[in-house]
Amino acid sequence: MPIKIPNDLPAVKTLVQENIYVMTEFRALHQDIRPLRIAILNLMPTKSETELQLLRLLGGASLQIEVDFIQVASHTSKNTPVSHLTTFYKKFDDIRDSCYDGLIITGAPVETLPFEEVDYWRELCEIMEWSKYNVYSCLHICWGAQAGLYYHYGIEKYNMDEKLSGIFAHRNLNPNHQIMRGFDDIYYAPHSRYTTVRIEDILKKREIRLLSTSDAAGAYLVSSADCRKIFITGHPEYDRQTLAAEYARDVGKGIKAPIPVGYFPKDDPENTPVMSWRSHANLLYCNWINLVIYQNTPFDLHSLSTMSMRPQMAVM
Repeated sequence: MPIKIPNDLPAVKTLVQENIYVMTEFRALHQDIRPLRIAILNLMPTKSETELQLLRLLGGASLQIEVDFIQVASHTSKNTPVSHLTTFYKKFDDIRDSCYDGLIITGAPVETLPFEEVDYWRELCEIMEWSKYNVYSCLHICWGAQAGLYYHYGIEKYNMDEKLSGIFAHRNLNPNHQIMRGFDDIYYAPHSRYTTVRIEDILKKREIRLLSTSDAAGAYLVSSADCRKIFITGHPEYDRQTLAAEYARDVGKGIKAPIPVGYFPKDDPENTPVMSWRSHANLLYCNWINLVIYQNTPFDLHSLSTMSMRPQMAVM
């Protein structure tokens, strides 16, 4: 089934070439169904690239999805044209009275700063609080996951000695959990970060479940007991060349960056990276859309506020 996005979004042409079904706004208006509504709070500097990566994954679901891109008002993007943001993005004030089946909060290049020193931290906290009553399930990515774990559960992040970058093996700790359904016992996913959260801190919180870990990269997938908050410490949405571009950028800036682990054949940056994580990235998003959201979200989204006040049953 299609994803509904603006006709002129730059990602449309690439998605069509990749046989991902996108629906024009005109055609969507004539569909006699309620599409799932997903908001994407895009905090990444390369917004167009992140749009394409996330839309690829959402387009693999079997349901019609309507996407809204959100930006924070308290930060001015230096890498995305104002015309792009004005045309395709809404601000929180534009959606604060709206409800969504899902919300994605992306990573951001601010992880070495204390949370409270990020210029849009106050606005992000307001959005995360709003999501409790206006969103069925919220997916947090990389720094967004660290921010969410800190805001909702008080879990701290810690600086690492050097950047964690590469493709790492992960263990499936709960094969029967909705998010992990169909995952192999061992699978691969990208990471790119300077900070981490500690497994022991997560295990102390009875309200959340640790679903997947990596010996090298630590905690990877964490979920609230009811699956309404999901945290991914890596970047399963990354393309084949994303880590290569980040590595070249860091080297170009004179940063002593490690070669991404398990990424370039023979650890040679001149070689084309091997794509080893795409199938599980697609499975992760399909499970979130089909098993977590679609099976549980109310038809009338405005009932989310009262639903959030009731004790929630744990999702196994």
